[in-house]
Amino acid sequence: MGYFAHETAVIDKGCTIGDGTKIWHFCHIMPNSILGENCNVGQNCVISPEVILGNNVKVQNNVSIYTGVVCEDDVFLGPSMVFTNVMNPRSAIVRRDQYTRTVVKKGASIGANATIVCGNDLGKYCFIGAGAVITKEVKDFALMVGNPAKQIGWISEYGHRLSFDENNRAVCSESKQEYKLEENQVFKIAE
Repeated sequence: MGYFAHETAVIDKGCTIGDGTKIWHFCHIMPNSILGENCNVGQNCVISPEVILGNNVKVQNNVSIYTGVVCEDDVFLGPSMVFTNVMNPRSAIVRRDQYTRTVVKKGASIGANATIVCGNDLGKYCFIGAGAVITKEVKDFALMVGNPAKQIGWISEYGHRLSFDENNRAVCSESKQEYKLEENQVFKIAE
């Protein structure tokens, strides 16, 4: 066993958990979930059946990740953020065959108490502000805030706001990586 699980964690049969992953107090990892290497799952989290987490995914306390969610590598899920997986839930109607898929792409960050309505994929390195409610697809490097969330700018791979010049170019203040804005999409300029 190349991962750590706190003694209060419950890990069901059929799960795959990568080396270096840590699962903390009162978590439940349900059947056939896949957790990559070096993930960290904070206390009081549930990972439902068949969820897929890539490598180095950070799940903060009190997060439920429901069937249909896929998180690629280096995703950050802030404290108490929420995923949904059914568009029209009703207690008396079973809709387990109607789970909607949501993909959170590489490097995306979701702030505390944000809600991701199912079926809306989140682009690479996007940043979802605390408390935001995502009701539509999110572009790569987009900065989203509010309820319903609106895009208020662009953000670098290192998590800094990008300011584009008259040539539609920007530089990350920390990494010095250059970016280009083209047809309302942001791209890294090759190093």
